[in-house]
Amino acid sequence: MTYPYQAFREEVKRHLKDVLRKLYGVEEEIKLEKPKDIADLAFPCFSLSKQLKKSPVEIAKEIADSISGGKWIEKVEAINGYVNFFINKERISRETIRLVREMGDEYGKLEEKKVKVIVEHTSANPNGPLHVGRARNPIIGDTIARILRFGGYDVVTQYYVDDMGKQVATLFWGVKNLNIPVEAKKNDHRYVVFYQEANRRMEKDEEVRKEIEEIIKKCEEGDKKTLEEVREVYERVLEGMLESLETINIRIDEFVRESKFVMDGSVEEVIRKLAESPHAKRDGKAIYIDMEPFGVHGRNKRFYLTRSDGTSLYATRDIAYHLWKGENADKMINVLGEDHKLEARFVEIALKILDKKTPEVIFYSFISLPEGKMSTRKGRVVYLDDLIEEAMERARKEVKKRRGGDENLEYIARSVAVGAIRYNIIKVRPEKPIVFKWEEALNFEGQSAPFIQYAHARCCSIMRKIGTDQKESKEIEYEHESEINLLKMIALFPEIIEESIRERNPAVVAEYAFEIASSFNAFYRDCRVIGDEREEARVALVDAARQVIKNCLYILGIEALEEM
Repeated sequence: MTYPYQAFREEVKRHLKDVLRKLYGVEEEIKLEKPKDIADLAFPCFSLSKQLKKSPVEIAKEIADSISGGKWIEKVEAINGYVNFFINKERISRETIRLVREMGDEYGKLEEKKVKVIVEHTSANPNGPLHVGRARNPIIGDTIARILRFGGYDVVTQYYVDDMGKQVATLFWGVKNLNIPVEAKKNDHRYVVFYQEANRRMEKDEEVRKEIEEIIKKCEEGDKKTLEEVREVYERVLEGMLESLETINIRIDEFVRESKFVMDGSVEEVIRKLAESPHAKRDGKAIYIDMEPFGVHGRNKRFYLTRSDGTSLYATRDIAYHLWKGENADKMINVLGEDHKLEARFVEIALKILDKKTPEVIFYSFISLPEGKMSTRKGRVVYLDDLIEEAMERARKEVKKRRGGDENLEYIARSVAVGAIRYNIIKVRPEKPIVFKWEEALNFEGQSAPFIQYAHARCCSIMRKIGTDQKESKEIEYEHESEINLLKMIALFPEIIEESIRERNPAVVAEYAFEIASSFNAFYRDCRVIGDEREEARVALVDAARQVIKNCLYILGIEALEEM
């Protein structure tokens, strides 16, 4: 499948290569830019200037004069050292509308890659409800997985369950030793109280700390009875966490327990192989990797694989998990908080020492409250469930103002609330921090999910008015500036998918969704549809816009509402 902009880009590159060879005898890598509101594609001539000893303005003019046009190229012009290319409007109109009609929900999808990708995301300690500070992880991970699937990859999402660490051991001790009356509908909210109280006691009481450490030791040694007892407790919490994720349209394909790699001997094998490396050292009976040759200095230059008692550490077990993932997938993508950068570096170095696949990592900055960082342990959080509930309440009021109270109110309010939450998080590049504020998260105007959902609903409303007897327009030509802008935005969608995958950045799709919704609104404002002499062609454009906005919202995990 070749989409219009792909065909246009290839034709431009082909012409440029031919002209550069004929005019100057050079073989140049063609790097094209997409200048907003100036041209459809542009070729900068500045890098050629020094090589050819000519001004970029002169080079651009010579190149432009040598290209008369083509199947997809309508016009070429030289401006300030750039060769600007304009796509053939008639061809892009005809081909784009045809492809959207024929492909529907598949429009924008890329060719199948036959590449299996494991996307690990969320992997939060199952010791209490997900809070907003960590909710960025599953939303980024789920959206990345959706984009990759749309881009032709075979994707499996995984949640790595830390069932051997301090967090679940503390939770387990609290449930078994404390009697705390708690009223909560969900298990994750009920059990977090035991975790928080156990954590407070551990910090003050040496005996409690020793008991929790003994639980951790038994888990790390692979004691089946202890692991099973701990599992019975944390799985109740995990159930509640997954229920919250389902509410915001996130489902995880596979759950992989950390203990698996202790029980099957994988961790022991990792330690043995790394201990044989020339980079391995000993600190008493503890084994560590010297990280200085890999550029890690200071107090973090030692990467410990084992403690002095021979038990493994979390990162060692994480290496075993990555070896297993590498055997079961062509690519690994991890979504991790920025506080995991050092450990992720250690794991990457260890995998390189073992000459195994290394993962790509998408690091995200945390969401904080205006008063500071969120913490489950300290109980200073806004839980995801609280956010969803508040979003629902606010969405319900907004929707009721617009349509009154009918049987669809709850469904629409839920879809608007979930969309507001997901979009507010995904529209910001992962590496940028977010200070969580209610008024911004639940903004129903401007660059927000409700704005995009409303554009889709408006498209659907026009199509309903047209009815099922609409004629398929054979003459697809557009002249008004708003028509052409919207058409080009629709044609750009497959390029957006490619860019988002290339940059591993879901914010690219979120921004595009807002831009196409804005383009549709401008078209709707400027161009009469129903009753116009060019109604058929404009209805075709409305329907194509509807389909692409729907496809965008699907990728973003947001409901494409037909009415609001």
